[in-house]
Amino acid sequence: MVNTAKFCFVIHPLSLEDVVRYEPSAKGKGAPIIRKIMEWMPAWNVAHVTGIRTPDGRETEGWFVSAALLPEQIVGFPREKVYERILRAIEIGTELGAGIAGLGAFTGVVGDGGVTVAERSPIPVTTGNSLTIAAGISSLFRGAQEMGIDSKEATAVVVGATGSIGSACVKLIAPRVKKLILVARNNTRLAKFYDSIAGELPCESSYTTDLSAAVRQGQLILTATSSTQDVIEPEDLQTGAVVCELSLPHDVSRRVAQERPDVLVTEGGNMLLPGNPRFERVREPGQDFDLNLPPRTALACMSETMVLALENRLEPFSLGRGIDVNKVIEIQRLATKDGFELADMRAFDAAITPEKIAAIRGAADLRRTNAAPQGIA
Repeated sequence: MVNTAKFCFVIHPLSLEDVVRYEPSAKGKGAPIIRKIMEWMPAWNVAHVTGIRTPDGRETEGWFVSAALLPEQIVGFPREKVYERILRAIEIGTELGAGIAGLGAFTGVVGDGGVTVAERSPIPVTTGNSLTIAAGISSLFRGAQEMGIDSKEATAVVVGATGSIGSACVKLIAPRVKKLILVARNNTRLAKFYDSIAGELPCESSYTTDLSAAVRQGQLILTATSSTQDVIEPEDLQTGAVVCELSLPHDVSRRVAQERPDVLVTEGGNMLLPGNPRFERVREPGQDFDLNLPPRTALACMSETMVLALENRLEPFSLGRGIDVNKVIEIQRLATKDGFELADMRAFDAAITPEKIAAIRGAADLRRTNAAPQGIA
């Protein structure tokens, strides 16, 4: 049997609800108390991951290690304090035998996109962004097909276009659509990025910091921001639009689920793992750790770390603000070879069934027939 490497993946709660999933003893404690505890709470080993097995019989194991900070704390605390918490989580993984570390959610965004953490880490580090991008692009165009959208005639919008994920998505989406609109908050950075790639884009393109105006023009929307607030609101979406979100916490307002039954929203970064994976809680042996995902499902960033371990590619594969499109293609090839698949569609913590898709298409057809009262056709 081929010897493969082990991995660790740095997680952190995205909400107060996540805190209770990570640590059940937090249930019933008030939000101010939880936030205060997390200011000093050290990193800790949350779950032992086993059962990941490729079609040719290779296996890996690893650990989810919590950096125990909420998104607003990671963004708002002194950067060195945040780095210290992340690095301690990686050290715990290293002590357990991990040969590569992945950075989850905001731990891969803070500062310079993992570069400083990688320089200080005892083992190679990846953000997992390359496979996240591959999964997101696949999810976006799967959604377009399900909604009967002709991508070649569509306008696509990338929100968070200057980020490490968004910038690569721009390059990969452009050959497959008629028009592409780039959106980001910082106009100077956005203009500089657009000027650097506009000549290479094989479709009509433009950029703006006016998120609402851009979304109103798009049939295909991909979001990849590091915002802690909702950025996609129901009143801005076209009838029958597809929204693929790669952001954690989520970018799409839950109002969309309630007010826009004619719009398809899908979480783009989920993968189905090969084998019979198990995430067992370390402090409560025999109990499973709840990722708030279906069985055998993990985030694509987690999956990239697992693939690199299975392939003995102990290297900083995805780091920094610019992701090489060739690496996106390579990690997608390796993941497919190792038995990883794009997970079934889901949004707002629920599966998107074929019946649900049919209902969304029906609602879109009805809305077009009746002419949208908000003037969004």
